Amino acid sequence: MTDTVKGPASYFPAIEAKYGHPVAYWLGLLESTGPMRHMEMVNWLKSDHQLGHGHANALVAYHLSRVKA
Repeated sequence: MTDTVKGPASYFPAIEAKYGHPVAYWLGLLESTGPMRHMEMVNWLKSDHQLGHGHANALVAYHLSRVKA
């Protein structure tokens, strides 16, 4: 039986394939931004790094879930 990845992490393989960087790279960038709101981070990834909205949103949601935990 295989475990199906759900939630924001389910986007990670596609993000790595499309943008050529491991997820750790993107999470590191998000950690370096300092205090920003969710949509500010999403818009930053979209404008400065040309990520699509869904991919940027998944990375930010995952990042924020780790920071708040």
